[in-house]
Amino acid sequence: MNYIAKTALALSMTTTALLAGQTLVTGQAHAAEYTLDTPGMHAAVNFRANHLGYSFVTGRFDKFTGSFTFDKADPANAKVKVEFDTASINTNHEKRDEHLRSADFFDVANHGAATFESTSVTPTGDNSAKITGNLTIRGVTKEVTLDATYIGEGKDPWGGYRAGFSATGEIVPADFGMPHGVAKAPVQLMIEAEGTRN
Repeated sequence: MNYIAKTALALSMTTTALLAGQTLVTGQAHAAEYTLDTPGMHAAVNFRANHLGYSFVTGRFDKFTGSFTFDKADPANAKVKVEFDTASINTNHEKRDEHLRSADFFDVANHGAATFESTSVTPTGDNSAKITGNLTIRGVTKEVTLDATYIGEGKDPWGGYRAGFSATGEIVPADFGMPHGVAKAPVQLMIEAEGTRN
């Protein structure tokens, strides 16, 4: 083999090795994108509030959308974004729900949507993390932190791929400008997030 042929072969092998390495690194760093499975009702935004110190009133938002990105090998780079329809609040009591939609609480006539968008994810264990982000209700944005647990991921029976999490947290509605007296009491958040990979 002459000098030119040897040089060409060496360049070809070097280029191939570099491309293979680049492909491997890229594949390892890829975070998949998921959409919350709200059509199948495999996601939920629930809450509960203490009633007079005797029991808890529970409720949920029936309409919401959201997405997240996640790579189990690099959970700190995960991102979450959710928007929920405040008029869809449901505590299984229409008169109470009408009051919650009023200006005393969510003021849905002027603020029909609330949003949460993560700003950081801090792993706290093999399957747990703290998700910090901005929660906006009634046009007021506050930083909140959720305790999240990774449930699992894998193929579903319909040819798709899914991942799921649970998260809990606590807010004080009065911090978001709700003027009613009971809004000063804390409300516990309970979130179930199952997403289908895009």
